Amino acid sequence: RDPSIREVDGNWFGTEVTGSSIGIVGLGRIGLEIARRARAFDMKVFYYNRRRRPAEEEESVGATYCGELVDLLGRVDFVVLMVPGGKGTLGLIGWEQLCAMKETAYLVNVSRGTVVDQDALVKALNEKKIAGAALDVTNPEPLPRDHPLLAMDNVIVTPHVGSATYTTRKKMFEMCLENLDAALQGKDLPNRL
Repeated sequence: RDPSIREVDGNWFGTEVTGSSIGIVGLGRIGLEIARRARAFDMKVFYYNRRRRPAEEEESVGATYCGELVDLLGRVDFVVLMVPGGKGTLGLIGWEQLCAMKETAYLVNVSRGTVVDQDALVKALNEKKIAGAALDVTNPEPLPRDHPLLAMDNVIVTPHVGSATYTTRKKMFEMCLENLDAALQGKDLPNRL
């Protein structure tokens, strides 16, 4: 220990998830699993989806539907993106959406890098429009080593490894084998994207 240190920098403290709120953008199969886990932390669960989920699914995870994305963004502590990539979600989160979030909120992107306008995200983080971001996906992947997101203290970037566990990869391999077997037999693929 250094006896000359008289203060502790509070920047290493985290944010409590228990009792906070989460907004899941894209409540599909994986989004529902995230909601189940959030419930275990006594989080208030909100979601935005192209189509509202059946009432029994909402009730099973205690989720509240937000008919407009901006309604979700302004009320939650953590925004988790779980939408597919493509034209319909390209730049879904831009400057306007980031400014609609709470200044204390975090953006978590585990969907596709193209869903977030990264220039807008850098600006929002620099101007403290949001508290931080956790990105398992970027555009491009990987980011250039000199990209500003990689130098920010309030950003975590992982190289698209959110599903990198032995169990998950084994299941993915088994699904590939099931699809291959079905295709060779001229049957419908059991695991379509």
